[in-house]
Amino acid sequence: QVQLVESGGGLVQPGGSLRLSCAASGFTFSSYGMSWVRQAPGKGLEWVSRINSGGGSTSYTDSVKGRFTISRDNAKSTLYLQMNGLKPEDTAVYYCAKDPSGSGSDYIFGYDYWGQGTQVTVSS
Repeated sequence: QVQLVESGGGLVQPGGSLRLSCAASGFTFSSYGMSWVRQAPGKGLEWVSRINSGGGSTSYTDSVKGRFTISRDNAKSTLYLQMNGLKPEDTAVYYCAKDPSGSGSDYIFGYDYWGQGTQVTVSS
């Protein structure tokens, strides 16, 4: 069965960095687009970034452009999110999600599998 397991979250000071990982299994990882989605306390789901199946096409929500980098290692079936210059408003539970297409999209309600999430807290 499909499994997505996030790791790498934690508590970090403003301006710090974290790298999230999402280990995928149960499907041909290299064939599908993947995304990161976050949910801040008391707020709805927010799409953060997407990457296509081959890793050559990425996109980001405006609030993280220039600070976050999405990448993937298809040989390891792992998705990453490098987060630099973290701000308190980045505090959220971060989820990785599988897109049913190879190109990926920012349409979060179209994702067919989700991980359990990892907490990122940015605070001094």
